[in-house]
Amino acid sequence: MRPCVRLWLWISAFASLAGWALSAAGELNRPGYAVCLGAAVIFFLLLRWKKHSTFNIQHRTTNEGGRIENIGHWKLNVGCSLFPNPKKILRRFRRPLPFCFGALAVLIFLGGAIHAPGNYTGLAYRAGRVLQWLAHGHWFWIHTTDFRMNDRACGIEWLSAPVLLFTQSTRGLFLINFLPFLLLPGLAFSIFTQLGVRARMAWHWMWLLPTGYDFILQAGGIANDTFPTVYALAAVDFGLRAWKTRRPADLWHSLLAAALLTGAKASNLPLLLPWAILFFPLVPLLRRKPAASALVILLAAAVSFLPTAILNVHFLGDWSGLSIERTGMAMKNPVVGVWGNTLLLALDNFTPPLFPLAGWWNEHALAALPHFISAPMMANFEPNFLWLGELPTEDWAGIGFGLSGLLAVSVCAGFFTGRRVESPAGKTGAIPAEFRRLILIAPWVALLAFCMKSGMVTPDRLIAPYYPLLLPLLLAGAGQSQIVSRAWWRALTGGVLFLALVVLILTPDRPLWPAQTILSGLAARHPNSHLIARALDVYTVYAKRADPLAGVRALLRPEVRVVGFIGAEDDCDISLWLPLGSRRVEHFLLSDPPERFRQKQIEYVVLGGLNLQLRGTTLDAWLQATGAEVVASTNATQKVSEGPQQWFVVRFK
Repeated sequence: MRPCVRLWLWISAFASLAGWALSAAGELNRPGYAVCLGAAVIFFLLLRWKKHSTFNIQHRTTNEGGRIENIGHWKLNVGCSLFPNPKKILRRFRRPLPFCFGALAVLIFLGGAIHAPGNYTGLAYRAGRVLQWLAHGHWFWIHTTDFRMNDRACGIEWLSAPVLLFTQSTRGLFLINFLPFLLLPGLAFSIFTQLGVRARMAWHWMWLLPTGYDFILQAGGIANDTFPTVYALAAVDFGLRAWKTRRPADLWHSLLAAALLTGAKASNLPLLLPWAILFFPLVPLLRRKPAASALVILLAAAVSFLPTAILNVHFLGDWSGLSIERTGMAMKNPVVGVWGNTLLLALDNFTPPLFPLAGWWNEHALAALPHFISAPMMANFEPNFLWLGELPTEDWAGIGFGLSGLLAVSVCAGFFTGRRVESPAGKTGAIPAEFRRLILIAPWVALLAFCMKSGMVTPDRLIAPYYPLLLPLLLAGAGQSQIVSRAWWRALTGGVLFLALVVLILTPDRPLWPAQTILSGLAARHPNSHLIARALDVYTVYAKRADPLAGVRALLRPEVRVVGFIGAEDDCDISLWLPLGSRRVEHFLLSDPPERFRQKQIEYVVLGGLNLQLRGTTLDAWLQATGAEVVASTNATQKVSEGPQQWFVVRFK
């Protein structure tokens, strides 16, 4: 397991380092990546040669008469396979829990392979910003209403860049989430057992944890909440291992994983607390190999959130970027943040996966809450903080109803069982008992810090990397190891897996059933059913999310190679790039003067009607101010909540 984790860490680090380095050189293109890849391969081979190659060389000698007495020979032994034995893997997956995890993984892969990625934010700003960088050959501060294209961390973007560049398709992007998903069970088991969870309990939860709705849904998509989980686990796992081995290499990997964790999302910064407790007491180990340690420290700095923070300071004067984010993103009252986020986490994670009352709830929930709860939350959180969906999607789901319910029942049952069962002292190994207790508590302190700071509406998905590190404190104890053999616990486990399967099959993001065909037939038979009409509408819109403005793109002439885009901050321009490599999209603001369009040599611009509405102006007023003319118009739906919106193709005379 660990060789695969190391490989993924180095792949991630290489992608981030190459992205920033090529951007600095203005060579973010195929030749640039080819040079970087060649250099990385040579460096890797040299390291492997030095580490695993052994030579036994005998010299060749001759006597005075010229007869050969000893012929030299050499022996090369390059060892250490990166991947475990396939037969061993197959034997492991014969048991029910591993088999179910494997079956879910296969379905996740099929969903990702069959459906083009449709995660809205992933296409709107993550893939969008990467396409901008590739089109210009470097990272740059994009002139756009979508502030997320500039101030957010770039971890998944730098992993996406070579995929988009070399494949000219978004199809393969889901692998960035799928591959680390496969590493979760092994890492979870290693950490759980090292932190005092009985091996029996740890074995069950290593397979159950990845079946959380956020993990199984995002593993087949392009959201960026769950993929850093492997970095969080690896940072702690290699830190724990370093306490045992006292090897600088384990400490290097722990540092690299922690840096990648922050480089993926700034919301992961509090999770550095458990890692720091493990890492800093072992810093003297780095002095054994000072040169290599210095290189790893520099690499970690380059792949962390630090470059983005520096750029945010340069362009905004604010390292976090919160100065340009929506109102409510940063929590004003930390006390409200603690109990408010606790309420939202409980609400979202304990909502049934099939929730047909979501429409009623979203309309009436705020009014139903007592004023002393609703008023502080309205003043401190983003709008729509009580919103729920009929089905879990990768846009908002946490670990979900199944795992949350099982965990709650397990904790209660383990508490009462543990009072009747003798609890022998756990083996701390090389880690002092006080450090282990700190590490168990630290993720909860990190979650507390997150809650005090964040006012975002979907904390359940944002804390995806937190979940695995929160569990050991709840699962430790002799009582937990007793309940896994109970028939009722196994029955609940079967229910959890069944619900995960249902969620995976029904999800509107990548349905594994003919949703539109069946729902269209049902709608024809029951034309007055609001529930069926709503379901058909949702699945229809989600089916078009990979190419939401296809009708607008059809209005552009094929020879148009550069097109302007004026959309609202959450409008998605991915359709105008398709097929990738055929056209470049330039963003503009509604307030930009005509001279800016001429400087960029823009003739045609796609203009969103929602943007005009939000800015309090009309199409005629904008046309009169810019001297442009409407060529064509159509309607398109990007989000179900917004409904159909007008889009215009305008031409500058």
